[in-house]
Amino acid sequence: MVRPKVVTMRLVDLAVAAAAGMATLFVTAATARAEDTAKTRTFAVAPQYTTTHIYVAPENFDRCVASLVAVFGGQTPPRGESTVTPTPSKTVLQPVVTPVGTFSVFGFQTPIPYPFGTERTGSLVTDLDGAVRSAAAHGADVIVAPFDDPIGRDAIVAWPGGVHMQFYWHTKPASHPPLRTVPENRVYLSAGRADAFIRSFVGFSGGTVVTDEPNAPGIEIGKKGETYRRVRINSGFGKITVAVTDGHLPYPYGRELSGYQVTSLSDTLSKARDVGASVLVGPYKIEQGYAAMVGFPGGYIAEVHSAAE
Repeated sequence: MVRPKVVTMRLVDLAVAAAAGMATLFVTAATARAEDTAKTRTFAVAPQYTTTHIYVAPENFDRCVASLVAVFGGQTPPRGESTVTPTPSKTVLQPVVTPVGTFSVFGFQTPIPYPFGTERTGSLVTDLDGAVRSAAAHGADVIVAPFDDPIGRDAIVAWPGGVHMQFYWHTKPASHPPLRTVPENRVYLSAGRADAFIRSFVGFSGGTVVTDEPNAPGIEIGKKGETYRRVRINSGFGKITVAVTDGHLPYPYGRELSGYQVTSLSDTLSKARDVGASVLVGPYKIEQGYAAMVGFPGGYIAEVHSAAE
């Protein structure tokens, strides 16, 4: 009479263990589905909401903003003065919305907390936490965890190769007009890290490698008579041009953050000189037309190009 009781108890134990195992499987499957969703979902809004970040000393702030509008056109929404970092600080922030790209100009009145100032761009995302999880799932390092700012939330990630990007989300939806031409985020990477960056960012953004040219003209990066590998990526966040180099670059190449396509290079450079900007290099002939490197008041450097000189 004892044996059936033992058998019954063992059956109960097995049933409990099986149920626990099934629960674990369900949790694991749910986690895997969440990770897959994070990897495949795209979070971009539109290229006009990826802004180039410019940090200038307060004494150069007004001149820098005025020069950007004078050279590229557009408008300046109301500026603000607030704390835009997770630790105490204060800055003046001026958005500059132009037909060829959007800028965020920062004039910090306090020391700038690390690592702010290292990010190249800020991109509006549909879901901040989801974008951060997805970026991490694709190999990015979250160097500033999500935090609240006066009008929304932010985070900063570092892609392979040390390319820093800020994500932001606003409580009140922003409204910027579509761009006439989309600027290119100009990223310089070593041969050892370029493919990791490309794979990581394309996977995160759902973007496309438009061209991968192993022998692009070196004049594009100040190395006339040589060649380099150039990779162009398009996504909902905008354009990225990756220059794969050995780091032997003449000034100011590698210092510029973005490249802007304008209607007439000569007219644009004339406007730049009129407002105190410097033509650092060029104009010079490139595959798509003509280009130059321009230094704006406060130290911001940009590549500018057009089909016609």
